[in-house]
Amino acid sequence: MKGKLQSVESDDSIQRVAPHNAEAERQLLGAILVNNETFYRVSDFLEPYQFFVPQHQEIYEKIGQLIRAGKTASPITLKTFYPADAKIADLSATQFLLRLAADAASIINAEDYGRTIYELALRRNLIRIGEDMVNIAYDAPIDVPPNQQIDDAERRLFELAETGRNEGGFLSFGEALTETIEMAQAAYHREGALSGISTGLTALDKLMGGLQHSDLIVLAARPAMGKTSLVTNIAYNVAQGYQAEEQPDGTIKTKNGGVVGFFSLEMSAEQLATRIISEQAEISSSKIRRGEISEAEFEKLAACSQIMQTVPLHVDQTGGISIASLVARARRLKRQRGLDLLIVDYIQLLSGTSKTAGNRVQEVTEITTGLKALAKELNVPILALSQLSRQVENREDKRPQLSDLRESGSIEQDADVVMFIYREEYYLSKSEPEEGTPEYEVWRDKVDRVKGRAEIIVAKQRHGPTGTANLHFEGQYTRFSDLAEDDYLPERME
Repeated sequence: MKGKLQSVESDDSIQRVAPHNAEAERQLLGAILVNNETFYRVSDFLEPYQFFVPQHQEIYEKIGQLIRAGKTASPITLKTFYPADAKIADLSATQFLLRLAADAASIINAEDYGRTIYELALRRNLIRIGEDMVNIAYDAPIDVPPNQQIDDAERRLFELAETGRNEGGFLSFGEALTETIEMAQAAYHREGALSGISTGLTALDKLMGGLQHSDLIVLAARPAMGKTSLVTNIAYNVAQGYQAEEQPDGTIKTKNGGVVGFFSLEMSAEQLATRIISEQAEISSSKIRRGEISEAEFEKLAACSQIMQTVPLHVDQTGGISIASLVARARRLKRQRGLDLLIVDYIQLLSGTSKTAGNRVQEVTEITTGLKALAKELNVPILALSQLSRQVENREDKRPQLSDLRESGSIEQDADVVMFIYREEYYLSKSEPEEGTPEYEVWRDKVDRVKGRAEIIVAKQRHGPTGTANLHFEGQYTRFSDLAEDDYLPERME
């Protein structure tokens, strides 16, 4: 057996016709021509290209243009769009349109007919994807290795599952404005009045308005600054606050918090869980690992784990995966369990395709471009961690800058938001002078002033201001939290 899919059938006389229902298409078009209100029952989900008969596609498109322009669509108004000698199925255009109206389905059944046409179009798309998969697998083109074919098939199936379409298109400005108003309304009703997803950290939310949908947010810092700690804190805060409500069409819509996907390329799922339970139970992770905990602390851990088991936080601990694999897994997670926030720890541990292997700058460009495209496709914020170059350590002021990003060109360009973590306490602890000297007293005053403080520097924000959010950091629990500012502390007794 060789060749393409067609050769699988040994008998050329056996022809399988793609699934369709021309009668349902005619009756639905007739119902719309008789009563234009019927159009609004199906126009939300039914597009012209989903009709099987080309003439029906054209008629449905012309009907839509007339109705959206505020005019009546009837056989008489529609015939003016056809030349006088135009033929449709061996009838004149006028005769064909009048016959459609005469064969109209009742308005009660119109939506069922529309759903039938829609589902048949989905089945034809599935057949098309399946045929392409078989034909490409038979041909085995050099430039399409099997893994790439799998990724491409998953992408097309995901698009089909999400929207029922396999093509993009322009969005009218009116539709974009409607989405903006809906976003503002959702922000008004959401806790904290944020347009994005709350991080659970008030100072950061105030500066960013939450994590915005379709944004690529890059968090960078030198080692030991707490990059992973901050994203695990945010991940758990978002997942813990998850609230959803069922929509009239039966779908589930997130109201607060969200479902979180966490690609942990550096740490195992168990290490990540240890960090989160340490933060929640306020028991040092090193004590948990060594088993140096009391009975009361163990009971506290057990109680916390019971609560945490229901949290929608999904961890993928596969190390060194490619950007293509990450994209495919993220699509699968959204389709199967939902997804509101994606975290990648961290960019430099991802790999590109074989074409970019060996050229690290090109590889990182492919990775960041892929992450940004994925954020837009899934309409979720992606929070990706990144390393900083060592040049930070050579400066007197060790606060990071955009130029400190490793392979910074594409990261800085593709990211909608770039944030840095800076903890002065860490650097001061490494430069302790000799005790008893005047320098020691100055140093101790500085340490007391910055103890437990962390700066989250927003160095780039495409849709908002740059600035610094001050947070509290507890190293033993690897936890970031809101800082109790002096203005809110009780008055000190002199």
